[in-house]
Amino acid sequence: MVAPPSGVRPSGSPHHPFGTVPPLSHRGCDVPQGEHHPASPLILELGCGKGEYTLELARRNPGWNYVGVDIKGARLWRGAKTATQEALTNVKFLRTRIEFITAYFAPGEVSEIWLTFSDPQPKSENNRLTSPLFLERYRKMLKPGGVVRLKTDSRFLYEYTRAVAEANGLKILASTTDLYGGSSEGTIEPEVREVQTFYESMFLEQGVPITYLAFSIDHEGPFIHPSGKFDAARWRELDNSRRSFGHQG
Repeated sequence: MVAPPSGVRPSGSPHHPFGTVPPLSHRGCDVPQGEHHPASPLILELGCGKGEYTLELARRNPGWNYVGVDIKGARLWRGAKTATQEALTNVKFLRTRIEFITAYFAPGEVSEIWLTFSDPQPKSENNRLTSPLFLERYRKMLKPGGVVRLKTDSRFLYEYTRAVAEANGLKILASTTDLYGGSSEGTIEPEVREVQTFYESMFLEQGVPITYLAFSIDHEGPFIHPSGKFDAARWRELDNSRRSFGHQG
């Protein structure tokens, strides 16, 4: 078996990828002192796949720290190998189920969370990465005013996430149902369009609109479900119609 590059943290090993946060620091973490930026913002991409999005953000913002998270080790190996080859010291990869993500990061440590083309889980609300259950996990890690950014081809997941945000009074910072051809609400930073995943490029070639939603989590008390504010059947049907023409969400 080929050992993974040093940037990969194995599943079930709750050591912080950058080794900077007590009490998780220096417990088997393999990042040499001085090669990361402990005082800089920390950005996570959850469900990062091969890590192309995380890697490009790290290249563009060398003073910020990035961690790509996925459960599939072979995909992460590709991303970590690229980071090692390019000597990118501000990016690491963590292999774990996202349900366990709070074991790896201290309260208030994370600045932003990216969700790029996540599985919309149309039949299982609690498995959606923007469900109240997951927002509660993110809140534990995010700084006050920390941002969650969703980029997806699934109109179902976009509308669901917006309904959850509105039901809980979360501040929507930016929103559009067509990132590359429609109007938008709020300010969308240039790199949101300039940095694309493999699947995003593929969907654009197929003419599938890409949606984007950014919101901050400044919320006390339990998160609630959107209930009647979300027409699940309508948006599920739209996603299914895209698949019938060969588009995968």
